[in-house]
Amino acid sequence: MSQTQAPASKRVALVIQYLGTHFHGWQRQPSHRSVQEDIETVLAVVQQRPVTLYGAGRTDTGVHAAAQVAHFDDISPIPAARWAAVLNSQLPDDILILASASVPLTWHARFSASWRRYRYLFYTDSRPNLFVRPFTWHYYSAPLDEGLIQSALDPLLGRHHLAAFHRAGSSRTHSWVEVQAVECSRQGSFLKLEIQANGFLYGMVRLLVGMLVQVGTKERSPEEFTQIWVNQRREEVKYAAPAKGLCLLRVGYPNSPFPRDIWYDTQPGFVLPPIVPADIAYS
Repeated sequence: MSQTQAPASKRVALVIQYLGTHFHGWQRQPSHRSVQEDIETVLAVVQQRPVTLYGAGRTDTGVHAAAQVAHFDDISPIPAARWAAVLNSQLPDDILILASASVPLTWHARFSASWRRYRYLFYTDSRPNLFVRPFTWHYYSAPLDEGLIQSALDPLLGRHHLAAFHRAGSSRTHSWVEVQAVECSRQGSFLKLEIQANGFLYGMVRLLVGMLVQVGTKERSPEEFTQIWVNQRREEVKYAAPAKGLCLLRVGYPNSPFPRDIWYDTQPGFVLPPIVPADIAYS
């Protein structure tokens, strides 16, 4: 290689977990901490040059990720599969690289993705619990009916104009979204809501969940919920669910560079044991 010839570049993909509590989202910010910047800082130190990290999606302030996907271009001699260990040795405790892999230079974490899936968790027991607080919306003021919420979710399947759930400030020029899967289920005191789509609007999931709570408490009917988004009545969508209950669960690709067990369902479920009466517990 001549002195003027640039070193060969290879593309490396990452599967990333992060606790969003102390981040102002994924995307680099001028004066706030972000996941992208934290990882780029380590990459720049190792490669001794500025490195740009491209993510599959931009999570908001306080939102978690169980399997975010990103890529960067690498000119170092480090094998692609080794980058997870290299980064984990220097990243803070609230970011973890689950795996790294080589991908073609034409592969892109965002544009090669077929879908993204988000999960929202409610904790509905009247008793608070410190260990679930960072990952759930503790909602106990009224019962949430998962059957009604599912009935409201079902009409969202398909390609729709969802301007009612599009926050101001987005650079996106349209509000069309192809919703591929919706699910609401309960396990004890935990209510789980999942939505999968080809892409998501700015603030969409939290606005949608905020209104679904009104359905679950019977303040609105599933039919009224549907009419609001069908008729694009954005003025009636007033409340966003708290960020801490939301997690980017996974990102799908036609040919994923990672084994399924690395990325498919890496946010642990919460199951609380039944309360044992005191006379039994201490007998």
